[in-house]
Amino acid sequence: MTDNKPAPEAKTDTDVTKAWQASQDQKTSAKKLRIFAALSWVVAIGTEVAGVVLLLKNKFDDGNLALLIGLLVGIAIFAIAGSLMWKAANKHDPASKAETFKFFVQNQLGAIITVIAFLPLLAMIFMDKDMDPKNKKIAGGIGLALAALATVIGVDFSPPSTEQYTVDMNKCAAQIKTNIPTTACSPEVAAQAKEIARDTQTVAEATKNAENPNGRDVVYWIAPKDGTEKSAHALVFHLCDDVSTLRGKVVNKGSVTEAYAQNAIRLTKQITMEQRQCGFTVSE
Repeated sequence: MTDNKPAPEAKTDTDVTKAWQASQDQKTSAKKLRIFAALSWVVAIGTEVAGVVLLLKNKFDDGNLALLIGLLVGIAIFAIAGSLMWKAANKHDPASKAETFKFFVQNQLGAIITVIAFLPLLAMIFMDKDMDPKNKKIAGGIGLALAALATVIGVDFSPPSTEQYTVDMNKCAAQIKTNIPTTACSPEVAAQAKEIARDTQTVAEATKNAENPNGRDVVYWIAPKDGTEKSAHALVFHLCDDVSTLRGKVVNKGSVTEAYAQNAIRLTKQITMEQRQCGFTVSE
C-alpha cells in the first residue's frame, strides 16, 4: 500500500486565501435582477423605436412637443431603472478583473444601453429639417440632459469584483476569528467568511492535546489531481494524515483557509473517530 505523501509545497508568493464565489442564493438573486433590468431596457429601446417611427411620420413637425418629451422621459426612466437593477445584480454576482472585456462590459452595460436607447432618437431630432426650430431646441436640450443623467447613473465608478470580494471575505474571516470589530464584513462576503471562521474554530477545538492545549489550525486533504492548484470538485478536509480516508493518497497540508483555496471546503463529519485516530482529546 502506498504511504501517505504530501504534495509539493505551494510557492510562498501564491495567494492562499479562499477565492470568493457567489452562493446559489446570490446567483439566483442576480439572475432575477438581470432579467428585470433587461426587460426595463427593452421598454426603453422600444420607446425609442416608437419615437423614431413617429418622427419618420412627421408627427412632431407642427406640435406634439409634450408627447416627444414624454417619450424622452420614458426612455430615461426605464434606462435608469434597468441600470440600477443591473448594478444591484453585479453586487450579488460580480465579474472577475482577470476577464478584462467581460469585466468592463458587465459593469458598464447600463451606460452602454442608455447611449443606445437615446442616441438614434436624439440624432434624428437634431437632423429633422421639418420640425419647428423652437420645439427642436427644447426637445433636443431636454433629451441631451436626460441622456447625460441616465448615462452617468449607468456608469459604475467603483465596480465590484471577485478579487475584491476575496480580499474582503478573508479580512472579515480574520476579524471574526480574532474577535475584533468586523469592518470588512459586507453582506456579500459575510456568510462565506463565517464559514471559514467557524470551521477554523471547530478544528481548533477538535485538535487539542498535551502538545497543543489550544488546538491548531492545520488540516489535511486529498491533493487536487494532475497537480492543479484547485480541485474541480469540493473536497473534505481532515484532522491529520493518519485517518483511514487518506491512506494511500497524495495529501496536502495547510490551514483551513488554505484548504478552502483548493476547494476542500467540507469539514469531516467523523470528528470523534478522527480524534481517536489522530491522538487528540475526544470531545465530550
